Order: sequence, then structure tokens, then C-alpha cells
Amino acid sequence: MNEAIFNQLDFARGATLKSIENVTEQEADIIPEGFANSIRWNLGHIYTVHEQFAFATAGELPRLPEGFEAWFATGTKPADWTSKPPALSELVELLQEQTTRIRETFSNRLDQASAHPLTIGPLTFQTVGEFLVFSLYHEGMHTQTIKAYRKLIK
Repeated sequence: MNEAIFNQLDFARGATLKSIENVTEQEADIIPEGFANSIRWNLGHIYTVHEQFAFATAGELPRLPEGFEAWFATGTKPADWTSKPPALSELVELLQEQTTRIRETFSNRLDQASAHPLTIGPLTFQTVGEFLVFSLYHEGMHTQTIKAYRKLIK
């Protein structure tokens, strides 16, 4: 089962990265009418949540570059940014290396109890594996948003 979860993580991340092929820096910052966020925000948010759900909940130190929580945490939005966010190339690089780091760190630890269990709606996440499985859903949801934004901004 461990390998299946990591393979799905790789699949989801591949889909996310494919969804932004040929997106320009300018397009990454367009916020479609009626929405609060941009493609750049969605990418940074995916990265940030994976760091929190995989590493921080397991008691590991997440790799969140300076500013990431202010830019990309749940409830943030580009309209509130007071400094320049990372370039698309930096976000892509971070997203590419993250899945390998997750696999290497947690290959035999998916059943490890979380240092910070979390309840979202009717679900309570108590292990590293439970957080990672939910992260797959979360990433897919934001990847679909990116795809919708691409259609709206073209």
C-alpha cells in the first residue's frame, strides 16, 4: 500500500505540473473574475499544504521558504500580498523535488502517528499516511482549479 500512495502522489504531481505547461509569469497572476486566487497562488498553496500535511504533522521540519505561509497558507490571497511572490520556475522546482523528498522521508512511516492530528469535517487524520492520502484529493482539487483558470484567461 505504501508504494501505491507514493505512486499516486507522483501521478498527481505530474498532472499538476502538466497543467501549467506554457503558462507565462503574467498569466500565473491573473485572477479570473469572481475568484480570489491565481494560478501562482494555487501552485504555492499545493506546495505549502504538502509541507504542512506531510512534514509538520509528522514532527518533521517543513521546507517552507520565507514568505510562503503569508503568500500561500489557507485563507491567503494575492490581493493581500505585500511582497513579491516566487517566480514560476522556483515553484516548479520546489514542486518537482517535494514528492521525492516525501517518498524518501516517509517510505516506511505512513502508519506513524501524527504529532498534530487534525479534523476536517467528519474526517480525523491521525497518521502520516492519512494526511498524504487527503493531500492527493487536495492537490487534485487545486489542479482542476488551475485548469479552469487557464480556460478562463485564454
